[in-house]
Amino acid sequence: MLRAILFCLALLPGLAAAEGANNPQVVIRTSEGDITLQLFADKAPLTVENFLAYVEDGFYNGTIFHRVIPNFMIQGGGFSADMREKPTLEPVANESKNRLHNTRGTIAMARTNDPDSATSQFFINQRNNLRLDWAPGRPGYTVFGEVILGMDVVDFIATAPTGKTGRFSDVPQTPIVIEAIERVDGQ
Repeated sequence: MLRAILFCLALLPGLAAAEGANNPQVVIRTSEGDITLQLFADKAPLTVENFLAYVEDGFYNGTIFHRVIPNFMIQGGGFSADMREKPTLEPVANESKNRLHNTRGTIAMARTNDPDSATSQFFINQRNNLRLDWAPGRPGYTVFGEVILGMDVVDFIATAPTGKTGRFSDVPQTPIVIEAIERVDGQ
């Protein structure tokens, strides 16, 4: 009996891995270091598909983290180092009712006041930001993955000295460049 229990327990990690087997991983290579993400295709399929379309196209190469607020989040994926906004694909439908929360280390889609306006920009939560979650009568910001390696890089980026550039606030004084985002899960 004990042998059967031990055998079943040995299978549990494999079962957990199989559950997330279709959840891709990407690495964000930045001028400040690498950030590896596990994406949640099982919980935010449209958002992950949208994000990966930009990744596969090389869209993010040379974009910057253009909005950095310590003890809140770092945002990037839409502007070049000279603060020119890149043309994007059509917006993706908001999936913030997926029961994922804007907690420290999660990645979510940036958007305007229109819940279905997210395109390429994303942010990584540096702390728990549950006020950004979906609630009845309040659309949230779609969480679609989490940092699995490199949270120290996120924390370092969040300490960058910032200022105003044109109409934008909280812009790092020295550009923090997203050199590339690449899939690392063998796909």
